[in-house]
Amino acid sequence: MLFQGVLTKMKSEFSEPIQYFLNLENDFINLNQLLNKKIGLSFVKYQCLNCGNDREIYRQGFCKSCFFEVPQAADWIMKPELSTAHLDKEDRDLEYEKRMQLQPHIVYLANSSNIKVGVTRKSQVPTRWIDQGAHEAIEIVEVPNRYLAGVTEVALKEHISDKTNWRKMLTNNAVDEDLKKYRSELSQFIPEETKQYFIDENEETHLHFPVEQYPDKVKSLSLKKTPEYSGVLKGIKGQYLIFEDSTVFNIRANEGLVVDISVG
Repeated sequence: MLFQGVLTKMKSEFSEPIQYFLNLENDFINLNQLLNKKIGLSFVKYQCLNCGNDREIYRQGFCKSCFFEVPQAADWIMKPELSTAHLDKEDRDLEYEKRMQLQPHIVYLANSSNIKVGVTRKSQVPTRWIDQGAHEAIEIVEVPNRYLAGVTEVALKEHISDKTNWRKMLTNNAVDEDLKKYRSELSQFIPEETKQYFIDENEETHLHFPVEQYPDKVKSLSLKKTPEYSGVLKGIKGQYLIFEDSTVFNIRANEGLVVDISVG
């Protein structure tokens, strides 16, 4: 079988185990069904996710000019504390920013390589945790907008990491932790303006990924540097495909690349 399309973030479905899908222009592939099969990946060209032109991808699936123009790549995406829609103040596109920022957001703890604090829209739970490869997670605070989530995260990350070690996540070396205990200990550091939104009654969410073999030492594949690769698919975790020879391929980091995908 041969498929072709521009890579975008894998879709996922929270189940036992998590189901992964690749949405191409003319095909919708259930990647779980490709486990233990030989997969070939070939770079064809670039296709910016905004303008659609064959320009080298700069970041997040966008060419350089689009990256610095589109609201989907603005600084508040990575730094929620920079959100300004609640002040009716535009960054790049106020209508888009109001739609994204002025909705319920969750501040959470997730355990992938280590325990980290993060922010996501409530509608993205548990998708955000799946994308990070977290095997357990728990909500700390639910606030009405992105700005309040951001200032809460800024306060908490003085006491706990906000980064994931992706190599450790992919070798599955993380140990189970008592996230309710961590949440209780961190509650004292929640800013005054968001203390009223603290959550303390819910349980951990546990996530199980479709992985049959974890790599001992990961080798990262970049199709820009190695335009052709083939290997036996042994697992999917976060936004990574894991192959039998310990090669891992980050779909998210290769958004905007048009690829040929062969199976079998």
